[in-house]
Amino acid sequence: MNPKSLRLYELNCIIKSSFNLFRGVAMPIQANKVVSVNYTLKDSEGVIIDSTANSPPFAYISGSEQILSKLEEEVSGMIIDSRKNIKLTASEAYGDYDEKDVQQAKRDQFPEDFNLEVGMRYVANSPDGKHMPFVITEISDNVITIDFNHPLAGKNLEFEVELVDIRDATAEEMNHGHVHGPDGLHH
Repeated sequence: MNPKSLRLYELNCIIKSSFNLFRGVAMPIQANKVVSVNYTLKDSEGVIIDSTANSPPFAYISGSEQILSKLEEEVSGMIIDSRKNIKLTASEAYGDYDEKDVQQAKRDQFPEDFNLEVGMRYVANSPDGKHMPFVITEISDNVITIDFNHPLAGKNLEFEVELVDIRDATAEEMNHGHVHGPDGLHH
């Protein structure tokens, strides 16, 4: 074998060796990628809370805080078509339940035509314009008890995740801050 052929042969062996070394190894998902997953979300008792079963995969833009940070970290280490069971403590998920986020308001603080029912979910706006979702937990005479805790606050969660696809986010998706459907904008 001449020296040039030998070098090409050695280079080919190095490339094949490198390919075999990295095949099936998860590389962290970079920011600004559209990540599509199928998932089932359960509470600590195994009760299904949410799932993509019988629906399209859930898609998000990586690195843009669209999903729980610990969940994104765990998905980032997966390879396409792999499955993973991810358990999050309450503090890694939606935080611990905070009694300070349960408040009482007088009935006259709500619009007159406001339909007030226990269990109903509403959104208030803070003075700086931030959305603050809450649920009515109790109604008594002129006092309304409202809870600003996330509905899953204080709960340990378990996600069964399948990584379906990863692609670059389009410029339009990055500008809008969310994933668009396969044929473009879907609002």
